[in-house]
Amino acid sequence: MSTISSKLQEIDALKAELDSLRPLTLQQAKSLKNYFDIEFTYNSNAIEGSTINYNETKIILLDGITIGGKSTREHLETINHKEAIDYIEEIAKLEAKEIKRTDIIGIHRIILTGIDTQNAGKYRAYDVYVKKGDGSRHCFPDPSTISGLMADFLFWLQKNSEMHPLLLAAEAHYRLVSIHPFIDGNGRTARLLMNLILLKHGYTPAVIKMSERKRYIEAIESADEVEMTGFYELMLDAEKESLELYIETIKKNIIWK
Repeated sequence: MSTISSKLQEIDALKAELDSLRPLTLQQAKSLKNYFDIEFTYNSNAIEGSTINYNETKIILLDGITIGGKSTREHLETINHKEAIDYIEEIAKLEAKEIKRTDIIGIHRIILTGIDTQNAGKYRAYDVYVKKGDGSRHCFPDPSTISGLMADFLFWLQKNSEMHPLLLAAEAHYRLVSIHPFIDGNGRTARLLMNLILLKHGYTPAVIKMSERKRYIEAIESADEVEMTGFYELMLDAEKESLELYIETIKKNIIWK
């Protein structure tokens, strides 16, 4: 954990530097929100197989233009994800630090709105399997256990509220994905939950890049079998990059278009 400790110290120093530079101007805040709305939405959807690229994501979100040759589902995934970001930002402004069941359900409902409305915001009623990198098959928990597992998960979040927020956010992501409570949209919901926890504690959004997809999946599979270090490191690297971008934007008065 020495590497994790040093990364945490480095990140917290960056957060302290960012805090000393606040408040952002309205123009900087809007510019950074647009940047991360696009960055987070593109990468999160691409990890799940969306063929809408970065520039197309930007056009859909900023200009409201439909991309020819792309499915209605992929357009909805883009629009819904941005709306889910808006949703977690509003929750993060609330005084209470505690994450509620309704917060997670709300994220998922937005993610699947118009895509699978019947299952949006509802726990799955079916078994779900995934093929792992080594070719083996992994079965997620039985549907009949999900309600209890989610209650345990929420209790764990509350019980561990004093954990370092970065580690709490990473482990919450991992635990939610491991339960796989929904028929679809689990990865997106978990990454949004992770960022909700970060935002609630004053950190910047951590974006897991499409270019890191292989590392990301391997880190989750490693956490299943061994321990969380690889997954922690991935998320900490993403948060460090985010903080550095915020600081550079403010110091150089950059406006992202």
